[in-house]
Amino acid sequence: MPTTPATAANNSSNGTAEAIMLELVDENGTTIGTAEKLAAHQAPGQLHRAFSVFLFDEQGRLLLQRRALGKYHSPGVWSNTCCGHPYPGEAPFAAAARRTYEELGVSPSLLAEAGTVRYNHPDPASGLVEQEFNHLFVGMAQEQLRPDPEEVGETAFVTAGELTERHARAPFSAWFMTVLDAARPAIRELTGPAAGW
Repeated sequence: MPTTPATAANNSSNGTAEAIMLELVDENGTTIGTAEKLAAHQAPGQLHRAFSVFLFDEQGRLLLQRRALGKYHSPGVWSNTCCGHPYPGEAPFAAAARRTYEELGVSPSLLAEAGTVRYNHPDPASGLVEQEFNHLFVGMAQEQLRPDPEEVGETAFVTAGELTERHARAPFSAWFMTVLDAARPAIRELTGPAAGW
């Protein structure tokens, strides 16, 4: 993946782990500062910029991922294709493409903005809080998946009907339905009415 000023500033060149910083925003999504990632998620949470990606195959099936068990936040639960946080100064579109590649080994095709949604979702299991101004993106997954096992435990392509069944019997991330519902108009535009989204 190409290096941008934002990604270069947030990558350590000497192999030591550096604090991951997030952009804090106001209710309109205007940047007002930065905070360390874990601190921003500790109760009551600080409103910060995030993104969520929904990728589909040629049959209109949604690519889900089950988060790796080693993740500190929402481990082992199913969620949308990819989600994360732009680095300070990084465009949400660039961050969405970067993280999708890092987590799943694919570059999204036809990636398009699908609006924003603001939410506050506590995670009872971890005690962490998702206070996010989330930028939504939809697109296509047209390459062979190569998931990073440290990020992704499992993947699945599901129809709208299969998602309903899976959601009823398996744990999903606290934010999943909020971001899916907010992205539905763009999803329907991408997949067409026959896909049932």
